[in-house]
Amino acid sequence: MSFSDKYSKVFKYLLPAPFTIAVILTIVTYCIALVFTLPNKASFSAYSYKLLQFWDDGVWNSGLMVFALQMMLMLVLGHVLALTKPVNKIISLAVNHCNSTAKAASLVTLLTVIVALFNWGLGLIFGAIFARKVAEHAKNKSIKINYPLIGAAGYSGLMVWHGGLSGSSLAKVAEPNHIKEMMSGIFSTEQINLLPNQVSYWETVGSSMNLTVMALLIVVLPISMYWLGKKVHSKNFNIKITDKDSNPQKIITGAEKLDHSSLFSILFGGIIFIYIIFKIRFEYDNNILAFFNPNNINLLLLALAILLHKNFTKFLEATDDAISGAAGILIQFPLYFGIMGIMKNSGLVGEISDFFVQISSATTYPLYTFLSAGLVNIFVPSGGGQWAVQGPIIIQAATEMGLSLPKSIMALAYGDQLTNMLQPFWALPLLGITGLKAKEILPYTLFLMIIGGFIYLSCLIIF
Repeated sequence: MSFSDKYSKVFKYLLPAPFTIAVILTIVTYCIALVFTLPNKASFSAYSYKLLQFWDDGVWNSGLMVFALQMMLMLVLGHVLALTKPVNKIISLAVNHCNSTAKAASLVTLLTVIVALFNWGLGLIFGAIFARKVAEHAKNKSIKINYPLIGAAGYSGLMVWHGGLSGSSLAKVAEPNHIKEMMSGIFSTEQINLLPNQVSYWETVGSSMNLTVMALLIVVLPISMYWLGKKVHSKNFNIKITDKDSNPQKIITGAEKLDHSSLFSILFGGIIFIYIIFKIRFEYDNNILAFFNPNNINLLLLALAILLHKNFTKFLEATDDAISGAAGILIQFPLYFGIMGIMKNSGLVGEISDFFVQISSATTYPLYTFLSAGLVNIFVPSGGGQWAVQGPIIIQAATEMGLSLPKSIMALAYGDQLTNMLQPFWALPLLGITGLKAKEILPYTLFLMIIGGFIYLSCLIIF
């Protein structure tokens, strides 16, 4: 049995479905809070009920529910944008240069990483479609390639996304008052007043550390995959050539013409896009990075998706294809919010933060945050869910130690995205599109993880 087969078997044996993990984490958090935060004068039964109330308040927290919807839209609209004809034309043009495993792996990695730094949903589906198109091209041209390696290259965007424009934690802290609202009930009023109103994209995405990280990823990852492509052997693979153009044309009558009208959809999408330009000009004083927060990102994705699909029918058909990918966010996020409710209101956040403060120094704290985030991501495979659970701990510990909050947030972002190469949850859409199996791409995603881990750790130490 190969290493990847053994790993895949162990992973499936030890880890149930992500929703089940979320339930287990809820129970574990509840029990830990019950044991370690029980007030001296409180009865066990009364505090048990109180913790359930904390959980209930967290699950249905209106602000966090908005966060869940924002993240769902970010994934769905990014997916919808990936299904537009212009994006497919870009992929088709790039595929013509993929006449060997090494070239294909390098080019798929390069473009997927760049796209994922703009939007993670777009990057995930773009990479999956690109990988499949490469396989179809290879079949048509009788070119021998290592398809699992190309599939892994198409998944590379999930290792860089959280440091880009759609990073969940980065987008949320850029929202005015998010940090203060998150720490409400943990910090005193005086402490909350000392917190920044927001952490802008200039301090996270646009920081010198992150720009260096992105430059290294864009250069080093494609080169590494090119080198690996030269070393691996081509394998036989079966793939069905898709031909969506063969579908019969539908006769459009009456009010349906409005649904299929290019003029109407382009006019609507164009108005939104023009409004965005004016919004950047007048509300953000031409500061483009300041514009990016969850609502504005989704507004931009909506405008682009409607414009590039050219009619509402195609836009809605693409939305139907994309919506299933957001099911995990819809059903899991409330459980993570419940965990956050227990941790905040019971004082467990403070207990964990104190532990990190005691064992950390200014140098080691970002590294501990990075490593812990990578570990947590295996069990909480969502950047948004992870920020809801781990964010308050990071904010409190960084504040108490007087360390850079933006760097601490970036350390979480790097750790969260790195172990996506280990955790196959977000690979499910890619596997469905490519027809590959998790165990087939795993050896190559682990290779990407090693290269990425070296880049992230090096930059966290240097900066």
